[in-house]
Amino acid sequence: MWIRTQRNFKHLDISGAGISDSIPAWFWDLPTGLEFMNISSNQIKGMLPNITSSVLGNVALDLSNNRFEGRVPLLPFRLAALNLSGNRFSGTLTFLCDIEAFLSFLDVSNNLLSGSLPDCLGKLSVLKILNLSNNKFSGEIPSSLGSLLTLEALYLRTNAFVGELPVSLSNCIRIRFLDFGENELSGVIPEWKGESLSGLYVLVLWSNRFHGKLPSQVCWLNNLQLLDLSNNQLSGTIPRCFGNFTAMVRRSFGDDMTNHSYLSYIPTVMLIGPAGSVLSSEETTSEEDHFLDNALVKWKGTKRSFERTGLQLLKSIDLSRNNFSGVLPYEITSLYNAASLNLSYNKLHGEVPKDISQLKALQSLDFSRNEFSEHIPSSLAQISSLSYLDLSYNNLSGRIPTGTQLQSFNDTFYSGNPQLCGPPLTQMCGVPPVVEKKNVEEDDDFWKSYYTGMGAGFAVGFLGICGALVLSLRCRYFLFAWLSRMKDWIYVIVVVHFGKLERKFRR
Repeated sequence: MWIRTQRNFKHLDISGAGISDSIPAWFWDLPTGLEFMNISSNQIKGMLPNITSSVLGNVALDLSNNRFEGRVPLLPFRLAALNLSGNRFSGTLTFLCDIEAFLSFLDVSNNLLSGSLPDCLGKLSVLKILNLSNNKFSGEIPSSLGSLLTLEALYLRTNAFVGELPVSLSNCIRIRFLDFGENELSGVIPEWKGESLSGLYVLVLWSNRFHGKLPSQVCWLNNLQLLDLSNNQLSGTIPRCFGNFTAMVRRSFGDDMTNHSYLSYIPTVMLIGPAGSVLSSEETTSEEDHFLDNALVKWKGTKRSFERTGLQLLKSIDLSRNNFSGVLPYEITSLYNAASLNLSYNKLHGEVPKDISQLKALQSLDFSRNEFSEHIPSSLAQISSLSYLDLSYNNLSGRIPTGTQLQSFNDTFYSGNPQLCGPPLTQMCGVPPVVEKKNVEEDDDFWKSYYTGMGAGFAVGFLGICGALVLSLRCRYFLFAWLSRMKDWIYVIVVVHFGKLERKFRR
């Protein structure tokens, strides 16, 4: 209860304090000098009341990871940062239309919010981080998002957005992280992504309905280290210019691109320019905070969350579950520091590049469910870092190259290649492959039909002869006369031969 008597505090941090009850109404009468309030990571429940405040500056509110529910009420119109993630809020985002344009951080992820995005989002001219992931938002992505010229990270994953990507997003030239995964977006991958968003280091569009060919402009994203276009309807060949992803060639970034700084407190005397720059301020200073990117990546067959250091070091391409065809371009082997390459469930054919050993940092490789043929290149055994490999269900042949890693993988990762042999497969090289059960059954059916037909033919022939003897007197006469002559001929032959033998022995 002591806090009820305190009216001059600027910072309030009771995060992770084990509070598990609702908050009394008097708590929300915030002091005018408040700059930062953090009550996150508790088990606070109930509905929020309308929070009216006469605070002098644009403050930061962090209510994340609690059990708040219901619609988001009226909030202080002066906010620099707002974090409502990890609750059970429902309703729409219309409450944002009453907030001033100085909001630089907004995270409402992992709630039950729904409806379409309001156009008033476009007025948040200094917004740097926008995280709307894991909700129930629907409708098209509004073109007003293109007015967020200072935006650096945009998370829209796991919602129900539809339609094509708005061209206006090409205005957001400062954006570095873009995650639209697991929605119902459609159309082609726009060329402007490579032309305008050259600062992207993460581009995630997995599990949507994008179709058509992959534009070569994607290769202009020199900073790209995570590309996930899996589970779409993309087709055509993989561009040869994939070797241009220079961020997958060098070991690490010069700067930490996973880290985004934003203003968590802005005094009212500070003037903010249209691009988020501070034009002027008096004695009171602003305060900075940081947001760290996180990404869901299919890593060694399962989805994993990567943050900070893990994300900074991760270099991954995932084009799985599309309709890509043609030969895998050898230029992809120049991505020396790529850690994961997943091209499974496509229609790629031809040889696995012989120089694949140049991918020295590769830890996960999945080429399963394609049409690759010829031998597995022996250089694959030289990648000592490889800890996950799936080449199943292709047309590969010959001996599996000898190498510690290649023989240690489960034989199911090589299955579906009938002409492949050697450990860990049970099929030894030089031994004809075991006939599949399906072929044995087909052979059994053939011989059954053959013997059945032969027996039926014999029966028909035998009955035909017997029927002729019964019905025709002439046939019976000729048959028995012929049998009588044959009997006499046999008798004469036997008597003559026995006579010769008898005379021979008497001598």
